[in-house]
Amino acid sequence: MTSQGARGRRFEGELTPEAVDLNASVDFDKRLLPEDVAGSIAHARMLGRQGIISAEDAERIASGLEEVKRRFERGELSWDPALEDVHMNVEARLTESIGDAGSRLHTGRSRNDQISTDLRLYSRNSAEKLSALIGDLRRALLDRAERYVDAFMPGYTHLQRAQPIRVGHHFLAYDAMLRRDQGRLADAARRAGECPLGAGALAATTYPIDREGVAADLGFEGVTRNSLDAAGDRDFAVELVAAIALCQTHLSRLGEEIVLWVSQEFSFATLGEGYCSGSSIMPQKVNPDVAELIRGKTGRVTGHWVSLMTVLKGLPLAYNKDLQETQEPLFDAVDTLKTSLLVARGMVESLEMNTERLRRAVGEGYLVATELADYLVTKGRPFRRAHDAAGALVRRAQAEGLELEELSLEALRAEDSAFGEDIYEWLDVANAVDRRDVVGGPARARILAEIERSRRELNGS
Repeated sequence: MTSQGARGRRFEGELTPEAVDLNASVDFDKRLLPEDVAGSIAHARMLGRQGIISAEDAERIASGLEEVKRRFERGELSWDPALEDVHMNVEARLTESIGDAGSRLHTGRSRNDQISTDLRLYSRNSAEKLSALIGDLRRALLDRAERYVDAFMPGYTHLQRAQPIRVGHHFLAYDAMLRRDQGRLADAARRAGECPLGAGALAATTYPIDREGVAADLGFEGVTRNSLDAAGDRDFAVELVAAIALCQTHLSRLGEEIVLWVSQEFSFATLGEGYCSGSSIMPQKVNPDVAELIRGKTGRVTGHWVSLMTVLKGLPLAYNKDLQETQEPLFDAVDTLKTSLLVARGMVESLEMNTERLRRAVGEGYLVATELADYLVTKGRPFRRAHDAAGALVRRAQAEGLELEELSLEALRAEDSAFGEDIYEWLDVANAVDRRDVVGGPARARILAEIERSRRELNGS
């Protein structure tokens, strides 16, 4: 293999150094070594089965590829940017190792269908690994939900205290988001499940290849149905990064709430010191930097999705070198979410909720006002009339510096004669929460049932 890489004898001269730097992708696509070798082994063995090359050459290629992979992984072989990419580096080292048989490997394929195959394998593998990490974070959230099932906190709308909930219900909201994120990753992996090997550069091949056999060997569900599309699209990468960006957004929301909770203004929780930093000049500071970084990474990952869309938007069929620019955004998005999930799990496991402070917060701000209205509805009042009465009582309590449960029965009846002594049971926070005993609600029994359901799902039972 000459230092001209894939250019061959069509060219007399070499690329300029600047062009080599721009053209080479091996610095980032070398991470595809496992997928590239797996695809090449499957291709070589298929060539042998089909009689396109000898069975002996096929096995020499397969064993040679395994050895090349091991030597690269051990650092015994160096990556050559003049050979452009992972594919040409592997093929060059293979030919150096086993001789002429190595030069038969590329029969019946192109780097175009080869890289598409590698990236699909990488995307599928990455989706599976990320989903497993999401599962670990979900388990941490479920553990916290169970631990704090008997603690109460304000639920918010518009960042204003709204109604009381159990702390466990809040953690379960993130479990629900992450469950959907796992589903999106699975969908992206499924649509990356068609093998493009055999599409060639754009117009397939004249050799009697067995595409279905190669697809099965590599764990694909089937093969692509159009060679132009197979070689020239990266929508599977766009979809995976879109799913990653949405998951990162959910982690950002969790990070934002942790930042709020551990602030002195809220004081709802403390975060393990392993996830905090100090100040260079203020010795008292304990800053939730890691949660902030998870929040900040969202712009990076969303930007990768935009980059992928922009690369694809004006490309004619089939392959264009622009597609090389889809790899780094894909790789970095995967890496960023992986790190964020690991850190988020640790943060959740280290969170200690200040249950007394939370309970005091629940008792401030008239969070049980809706109970007044609901009580009157049970007495036959129309909801709008009941809502107005409750609003008037909030205004009176506020004017008198009281909470709603501190209003006398006489004051309540002055607004509506339907109020009875049992209203004070309705205004108890635990009772108010547990009356919301519907699927998806914050009642204690519903939370425990949801924790159990999610655990069974995660355990595959």
